[in-house]
Amino acid sequence: MSIKVINITKKYGKQKALNKVSFEIKSGEIVGLLGPNGAGKSTLMKILTGFIPPTSGEAFVCDFNVRELSIEVRKKVGYLAEHNPLYLEMYVKEFLIFIAGLHKLGKNKKSRVEQMIEIAGLEAEQNKKIGALSKGYRQRVGLAQALIHDPEVLILDEPTSGLDPNQILEIRNLIKKIGKEKTVMLSTHIMQEVEAVCGRSIIINKGNIVADDLTGNYHNLLKKRNTITVEFNANVDNDFLKKIPGVLKVTPKRGYVWEIESDEDTDVRSEIFKFAVKSNLEVLSMHKETISMEDVFHQLTKE
Repeated sequence: MSIKVINITKKYGKQKALNKVSFEIKSGEIVGLLGPNGAGKSTLMKILTGFIPPTSGEAFVCDFNVRELSIEVRKKVGYLAEHNPLYLEMYVKEFLIFIAGLHKLGKNKKSRVEQMIEIAGLEAEQNKKIGALSKGYRQRVGLAQALIHDPEVLILDEPTSGLDPNQILEIRNLIKKIGKEKTVMLSTHIMQEVEAVCGRSIIINKGNIVADDLTGNYHNLLKKRNTITVEFNANVDNDFLKKIPGVLKVTPKRGYVWEIESDEDTDVRSEIFKFAVKSNLEVLSMHKETISMEDVFHQLTKE
């Protein structure tokens, strides 16, 4: 087991940041840690990387106890902090050589730095000062330093925060590539990020885990009616639409657009088409609303 967390609680004075949190992450998984700001994501990651101790409970990384064997844990973990602290006056390659030295890579230092520059796509930037790089390339440098000692586990705190859409896509692709060989845990509150990168997602709110499942299963967590949005070429009487078999509720929207609800086990789209034919109407557009990760996230983390 790459990561094992058992009843971790963390208090800052009277404030409880984490409350008896427990979960396990197997080797080779890419797991998203989701939650609103202040949910406890960064606190949990700092505990797993040995930066702060838990108030109670136990956590293990690659079978090493983070409280008792912090140095061994750090050898196994690559960590990209939320604000990605870097030495801005250092050159990219110089910085990575420095980090390799801290990890005591010895004779492998030079080859490992060159390998990280290639993996992170920093070939054209390696002789530039870090302070002169865009935020996207600084994130690449952060990932390179997190990976340079070839850790088994990679922990990333908000890895795409503040990046533009192109930079986000580049970093996501890099994480997916890395995730083929390593266990990756990343925190975010961006639902699209989880759907694009993570096979499994843990949702945390106010220090408690409120959901833990495969990302693709989350749309099953919320049970609600099927909702069809349909646009006709002319106005329709409410009462006529309500008589369509299976329809539970009808709501007029803009123009000739209607929102039609049925129970979750009934698909009324074919009946709507039949109704349109009988009423000499044209269906200009129709789509079925689906439950998204954002819907689930909002429901599970709302006040």
